[in-house]
Parts: sequence; C-alpha cells; structure tokens
Amino acid sequence: MQEKVIRSGPAPLLPPLDELWRFRELCWTLAMRGVLVRYKQTIFGIGWAVLRPVLTALVMTIIFGKIAKLDDGGAIPYLLMVMAGALPFQMFSACLLSASGSVVANAGMVSKIYFPRLMIPVSTCMVAVVDFFFALLVYVVMALWYGVMPPAQAVLFPMFILMGFLAALGPGLWLAAVNVRYRDIMQIVPFLVQILTYLSPVGFSMEKVPERWRLLMSLNPMVSVIDGCRWTLLPGAPAPDVNGVVLSAVVIVLMLLLGFVCFRRMEDQFADII
Repeated sequence: MQEKVIRSGPAPLLPPLDELWRFRELCWTLAMRGVLVRYKQTIFGIGWAVLRPVLTALVMTIIFGKIAKLDDGGAIPYLLMVMAGALPFQMFSACLLSASGSVVANAGMVSKIYFPRLMIPVSTCMVAVVDFFFALLVYVVMALWYGVMPPAQAVLFPMFILMGFLAALGPGLWLAAVNVRYRDIMQIVPFLVQILTYLSPVGFSMEKVPERWRLLMSLNPMVSVIDGCRWTLLPGAPAPDVNGVVLSAVVIVLMLLLGFVCFRRMEDQFADII
C-alpha cells in the first residue's frame, strides 16, 4: 500500500502530471457515474442529450432563418448549418455549467478522501462530451437525409472539438474554485452562457457579420470553434479566418493556464470551506 504524505505549504501552480495519470481510472469512473446519475429515473434517458441541441437548432432556424431572414437559400440547408453550430456550443455550455458547480456538488468526497481535486471538473466535462457524441449521431442522420457528405477537411473536426472542450475547461476550473467560497457563481454562470449564445454564430453564419467586427468577435473562442466545425462538416462552408483561429487559440491557452493556477491555489482550502 502506497503511503501518501501531505505537507503544508503552497501547492505547485500546475498539477503534477504523474499524479493525474495515476488517478486516470478515478476520472473515468466519476465521468461514467455522472452519465448514469444524470439520466437515472428519466423518461427519455440519454435522449435528452439529443433533444436539447435539436430543439435549439429548430428554434434558432425559425428566429434567425425565417424571422430575421438570414437564410439566403444557399446550397447548405439552413437547419443543418445551425445544427453544426449548436452541437459544439451545447457541449461548451454544458461543460462550463457542470464544471462550475462540480466541486460543491461533490463536497462529500472532497472533505473525506484524498485525490487530485482537478479530477472533479474534468470528469464532469467528460459527461458533456459523451452527450455531444450522442447528439452528433443525430446530426449524421440529418446530413444523410439531406444528402450532405462531409468534405475532406472533416479530419480536422476533432481539433475544433478539442478547442471547444478546453475553452470551457479553463474558465470552468476558475469558476469551480471560486464557487466553493462564493455560491453566487452558479447564479451568474447561466446568465453568462445565455449572453455568449448571442455573441456566438450559432444561429447565423459569420459571413453575415461585417468584416471589421470578425477579428474582435474571435476573442470569444467559440466563434472559431463553430466556424471550424461547420467548415469540417459542411461542403462549401467558408473556412474560418486563420487570424481568428490563432487569436482564439491564444485566448484558450491563457484561460486554461489561469484556470489551472487559480484552482491549484485554492484547492487546499476546499475541505475547510465547503
């Protein structure tokens, strides 16, 4: 049996990778538990992971396509274009919301046993990724129905999904740590996600945005993620702006580092405060 010695003092700013690797099975177990608990005693079960993005795409198609008249009748069906943007944004919002309240939701584990606390927000984000892949199957069925086949650049699709995952994990770590002390966070995060919904091109194409605003909008990493997903899934979709993708990647890395540092600085206090 391996002995774990815990010494007082400031924790390293970044998590020890060897320790995270040793506890990888715990992370997977927490993620699978999260999936089972989320849909336990529900009528539709995992179907909720499909209904949310589908209903979001339908509503946005009506609002932006029919009412706002942003559907120009192009070769790409507007519903499919919106669905390709709704999928990564739903994953992002689910990751951010679940990670923000994850430490408080697992207060019993935090206060009783030792394990890398980083496993909690990461595992909750993994639950959102599982939901995403179920919803992606519905998109595939819709694409086949419309007769739309993915272009050659579809091999880059996982890269943009990884960007979306990390874009949520960075601020999610910071919010999870702050939420332990200030529970107001869980009242603020849904409001912020709602604002980001309209600041992200979920229901419209970036081609509708004046060119002078596009680079500024890329400070929101989900702009490049959504554009990249559409480019990799839909033939003829415009490629994401290279400068915008680079800017989004820089923002994601900075937020991820900030999230790691804040989480590590505060995690020694979790058991005392929670």
